[in-house]
Amino acid sequence: MDDRAPEQTIQATRLRNKMSTHEATIKWKRQTPDFGYSDYNREHSWSFPGGGVVEASAAPQFLGKAENVDPEEAFVTSVSSCHMLTFLAICARKKIIVDSYEDRACGYMEKNRLGRLAITRIELSPQIQFNGTPPEDHVLDNIHHLSHQQCFIANSINTQLTVLDTPSR
Repeated sequence: MDDRAPEQTIQATRLRNKMSTHEATIKWKRQTPDFGYSDYNREHSWSFPGGGVVEASAAPQFLGKAENVDPEEAFVTSVSSCHMLTFLAICARKKIIVDSYEDRACGYMEKNRLGRLAITRIELSPQIQFNGTPPEDHVLDNIHHLSHQQCFIANSINTQLTVLDTPSR
């Protein structure tokens, strides 16, 4: 029997299951005299422990500034970035040399099965250049499949993720 207090047991379990933490500070300050839905500013910043700062806003459809990153764009970007990083790690382990990787990812905001707006699906369209002969299509498909299975972000979401058939070079 565990003699520790319940809080200590919960904390010990959390520490045992946690591999890492990821933090961000989100800052917003009202810059408008009125606070009606159509009036208040959506601009805010995301700052990270390493010093990076991203100017963010709501999507333009929700009265945000188009030149700032919106949460939906960041979500699609994080999925694409995680898939790419996992893809590169798998290729490196398999001794398949990648020279460049560029993805034009697209997320679709639609009503989900509960009738709520959500990014329900994301399509990745990676253009990959390999050093030497590119892997055969079935090998490349398998690496993308493994990348999806092993991507931490993909494992954290319910969004359907599709890698479109794109030629490798």
